[in-house]
Amino acid sequence: MPSIKHYLVIKAVAEKVYTALSKTEGLCGWWTVEAKADERVGGTAEFIFGERYYNKMKITNLLNSKKVEWKCLEGDKEWIGTTFLFDLEEKDESTILRFSHNNWKEETDFFASCNYNWGYYLKSLKQYCETGEGTPFNNG
Repeated sequence: MPSIKHYLVIKAVAEKVYTALSKTEGLCGWWTVEAKADERVGGTAEFIFGERYYNKMKITNLLNSKKVEWKCLEGDKEWIGTTFLFDLEEKDESTILRFSHNNWKEETDFFASCNYNWGYYLKSLKQYCETGEGTPFNNG
């Protein structure tokens, strides 16, 4: 099954990146200002992108400063059942992020669009962790 993959180095310690990926405040700082996360394994995280998109994820794994994993429960039909892995490796006061959005049924135009958008939002995550200022989706 196809996967979207990205690799980037963030000039911040892994704990800071992990917090940005696992806590509501962090997720609002880089992905969408309308994010809400239970912040526990088995809980859910919800992401609203105006009236256009809504995603609900089950939080399947949280390993402090190392890993965040989700499974899409609700959202675009091509996302439902896909999984998301944020794998973190701290090195020299920076964090290597290996991201993958897995289990797509096929490589469609929407898959390609999501690949582009993940690149944009992962850059926002990098900026958020390095400067405190990301570029999350904000409908206003």
